[in-house]
Amino acid sequence: MKKILFASSETHPLIKTGGLADVAGSLPRALHELEQDIRIIMPNYQGIKNCEPGRYVCTVRVSNNDVHILETRLPDSDIIVWLVDYPPFFNHPGNPYTDENGAPWPNIGDRFALFCRIVAEVAMDRAYLHWRPDVIHCNDWQTGLVPALLSLEEHRPATVFTIHNMAYQGLFPASAQAQLNLPGQLWRPDGLEYHGMLSFIKGGLAFADWITTVSPTYAQEIQTPEFGYGLEGLLAYRRDNLTGILNGIDTDIWNPETDPHLSRRYSASDLDGKQANKLELQQRLGLPTNADIPLFGLIGRLVEQKGIDLVLSCLPEIAQRPMQFVLLGSGDKSIELRLQDFARLYPQNIAITIGYNEPLAHQIEAGADIFLMPSRFEPCGLNQMYSQRYGTLPIVRRTGGLADTVTDALPETLANRSASGFSFNDPAPSALLEAIKRSLLLYSDKNTWRKLQQNAMGKEFSWRLSASRYLDLYQSL
Repeated sequence: MKKILFASSETHPLIKTGGLADVAGSLPRALHELEQDIRIIMPNYQGIKNCEPGRYVCTVRVSNNDVHILETRLPDSDIIVWLVDYPPFFNHPGNPYTDENGAPWPNIGDRFALFCRIVAEVAMDRAYLHWRPDVIHCNDWQTGLVPALLSLEEHRPATVFTIHNMAYQGLFPASAQAQLNLPGQLWRPDGLEYHGMLSFIKGGLAFADWITTVSPTYAQEIQTPEFGYGLEGLLAYRRDNLTGILNGIDTDIWNPETDPHLSRRYSASDLDGKQANKLELQQRLGLPTNADIPLFGLIGRLVEQKGIDLVLSCLPEIAQRPMQFVLLGSGDKSIELRLQDFARLYPQNIAITIGYNEPLAHQIEAGADIFLMPSRFEPCGLNQMYSQRYGTLPIVRRTGGLADTVTDALPETLANRSASGFSFNDPAPSALLEAIKRSLLLYSDKNTWRKLQQNAMGKEFSWRLSASRYLDLYQSL
């Protein structure tokens, strides 16, 4: 049995802004089911909910500050969560990265530097919690200083650093190095220095014993200038200690056979319920109810990364065809307005819901025939996996985790029953439109389509698979 300390800036369902929280809430559970002794450590934000209030366990003094550690549990489990309690930094309204008005915290570097110091103290059992991990699993730039600080310690635990998105790096002016009182020996070009700035993520990339990212294809992509954001050289240098392990999904929450948000549940062997969900979705969103018309869905952030500009370019042609398009999401205000204009122009074909609504997200996954996810880059992606589980065939750009989870419907993959969706290479509207036309062609053949749905629904995306890969990695260290 391994003792694993899992360090994250957010954990679902305690507090969540994105996919990192989902991983931090799911991977430790899956490792716990594999009988590992895993504990989570995160800051004690004011916005934390869904758990018992933490009970005080100890005080750690770092940089002349007394920091308390509180202990609670991950809901519906006996996994210990340690909350790093320092009210001057964390007891404010807002989320882990921005205040209640959406402005980034001005002292965000101080906040996560303090968090990293506490993680390092706990790792060395200097917090006197009488528990010493074999492995510390750090996640994204907010924990990047942990492997750097531990590199200076004797008899330290092994360190793993997971990149969830290279676009966020935790860059600060060089003066922050002195302000944060970081050890001088870490300030060097092959350490925390990055073109005269302090880089938190480099702490993880340069000093961790092993680097992982959230899909095998993304592990290759981040070694190139297009996806490496200036750190591709360091990543290529460390490629022998870099692996991509695909994220899983919560197969209890995303399961069409048990989903409480659906009007009718269904399975791969009984797809009639899917049609019932389609008719209900059309009705709910004010579209003409028609079981035969192909219904396309999209759920996501309305930002360029997600390829929403490609969808906007295709919408005029989509609107002229016998098909429907439903979207749920929010983001760039100008994109929101353009989408709403299309919905007003084509009320028979297009329904747009701005915002986020969990029940509606489940209903779109179940009611749509085809799911659009033309991301320009996607470290892992979850919706393409949810879609396949719900027999909703995804159209994706061949990048990152999308390339690893969706098998394009081609003559050979149709023949060997591995096809589970559609993919295209070029981030261009014409390439997306071509994939849409291919999907419509196969949709018109009901027998082939049903086989494709069954292929997709039979794929294994649970966390158990990913957790056993992480466990193999921890054991190898």
